[in-house]
This record gives sequence, C-alpha cells and structure tokens, in this order.
Amino acid sequence: MRCVIARFPFDLTKTGVLESMKGIKPEQVIGESVIIGRRTYPVKQVGQVITRQDRRDFSAGEVLRAMTQLGFTCRGSLPRTAMATRALNPLQRASAMLGTPVTA
Repeated sequence: MRCVIARFPFDLTKTGVLESMKGIKPEQVIGESVIIGRRTYPVKQVGQVITRQDRRDFSAGEVLRAMTQLGFTCRGSLPRTAMATRALNPLQRASAMLGTPVTA
C-alpha cells in the first residue's frame, strides 16, 4: 500500500511492518498505540522504525491512518465515546468514564 508520511511516499505492507518491528522492544504506551503481533507499541515508535525518520517529522495521525489501512489494530488516546460526553453534566461524565455497569 502506498502512503505518505511526513511528505514522503512509502510502499508499506503488513508483512513488511511485521518484519521491521520484529525484535523491537515496545516503549511505554502513552496516548495512541498500534498492536503489532502480540505487542502494543506507541504509534510514534512504529512510525520511527518503519520510516527511519525522526519522530518530530510526522504526526501520530499519519501513522495511525497507514496502520489502520494495513489492518493493524490501533487505539487512540481517548475513547470515541468521550467525544459525545461533552454535553453531559459532571455526574453523567464520570459515569460514562467508568463504563456501563455489568448486570448479573
């Protein structure tokens, strides 16, 4: 798949990304992440390894978009439901952050 990251074109494949990340120890995840194999990597670490560019040269969104198109599971920094909770009062917002209660 051809994608553009930091204004440079890359031909990425899922197997190519798997090979590139083989043997790379995941850093601590804070924010966006990509699951590659059985490991969870910070999206900026993945971008740095596959593009060989400095992390400041590209955005997390560019790498997330490319990894999603390749079929990897990506996680953002905030759950999608958090966007809809802005109009809620503080009690409702706290309840939404804790999740839906499990009923027996």
